[in-house]
Amino acid sequence: MARERSSFYVFVAATSLVVALGGFAPTYWMQLAPGTFIGTPLLHLHAALFSAWPLYLLVQATLVSRGRVGSHRAWGLFGISLATAMVFVGFAVANDVLATRLAAGYGDAARAFHIAAISLITLFGGFVFAAIVYVSRPEVHKRLMLLATASMLAPAIARVVFALKVGIGPGIRPGLGPPRTVEGVLLPALIADALILAGVLYDMRTRGRPHPAYLVGGAIVLAVQILRVPLSTSPSWFAIADFLARFSG
Repeated sequence: MARERSSFYVFVAATSLVVALGGFAPTYWMQLAPGTFIGTPLLHLHAALFSAWPLYLLVQATLVSRGRVGSHRAWGLFGISLATAMVFVGFAVANDVLATRLAAGYGDAARAFHIAAISLITLFGGFVFAAIVYVSRPEVHKRLMLLATASMLAPAIARVVFALKVGIGPGIRPGLGPPRTVEGVLLPALIADALILAGVLYDMRTRGRPHPAYLVGGAIVLAVQILRVPLSTSPSWFAIADFLARFSG
């Protein structure tokens, strides 16, 4: 049974890797070789870090499934460093995009959409931090890592929708034109939540009930995804967005 559970998390990690790489293929990976990607070096660093995470997760899950728990723990410090870099670079990129859109005259639409990026990065960082706290409790730790990964997959899914809508061409990527609405992010986010649902269903099959980490964490994810829609147009959030824009490079 332990090996079966480990195999499930290998499947989850592999799925996350396919979604992350596949989602960014049309707007990033396929444009690297011909040199048609339009973006700063910071965006390349962002892409490298966020692509490395699902790959790291797959390696870690595979190590556990093969009984190499010692090696899994030895790579833990790298994971902490990677997640920390992702949070800082993620905030930096989001703030740069906000500042660029404000300079282009998109105003409140740019401020409103900024909550999508900030809430996503905050969720990811919060779940990873909680996973570190519970590192001595593997049953909690691995579920928190799944929650962290699921919370960051929405942009990859959204890029598939973007590519289907505008087509694939040189230099095409989100962020260059008018911002989308926060409501438009909800569907990709809910699709990403299917990874959490898979964990819940697997728990019900193997444990008879969902683990509390999924119930609490899943509720937090869903609440953030829903509440950021009305909060995104509030005066308080606009003030926060203007404050964050000051930290752009």
